[in-house]
Amino acid sequence: MEAAHRRVAADLAQQIAAGFWAPGDQLPSRASLARHYGVHEQTVRLAMILLRSRGLIEGEQRNRLRVAHPPVMRTLIRPDADWPHQTEMTSSSPCRATDELADRLGVPPGVTLQHQVVECMDPGGRSAMLVSSWRRGRRRPHTSFAVELGVVALDAGQAHALGLTVDTPAYRLVRTRLDASGQAVETADLILPMDRWTIRL
Repeated sequence: MEAAHRRVAADLAQQIAAGFWAPGDQLPSRASLARHYGVHEQTVRLAMILLRSRGLIEGEQRNRLRVAHPPVMRTLIRPDADWPHQTEMTSSSPCRATDELADRLGVPPGVTLQHQVVECMDPGGRSAMLVSSWRRGRRRPHTSFAVELGVVALDAGQAHALGLTVDTPAYRLVRTRLDASGQAVETADLILPMDRWTIRL
């Protein structure tokens, strides 16, 4: 017998596919859906987790969820280019250089770095990419950069910002900006959800 939350999720997915709700529409509350389906609110919560993992809904678990807009696929060609749309700095604070960051920047471990997290929005105002950057001291100009490509599973903070579930796979570009002498002046992690990006370097 099919689990109740899968049955609820399947029915909601079918309604979304049929256009009963359009992208951006708010879904009924968990309590309302629980009454409609004759199930416990926890069952509806599990159904919503399943729908989020499939990319059909988006938003905060504690708030009313919305039907997700189909992701727009973008191709990243220039990882050092300025973002052409809206950005929002979500945090800015000093931190201590870990061994990895010290190696990337060529500084002693434990030295104080400036850390910033910037959320890059698509033209519709949805989060498309996260950029976490670290530098020592004031911002300095760069003349070149190096980049390494890998894959990570989103942590809770990244998933929250991108409207995805924890452990969703994402590209991680480690970009290090260099001055004319080849000294690192800044390093950054660019986190790009795999369902929204292709990479061409």
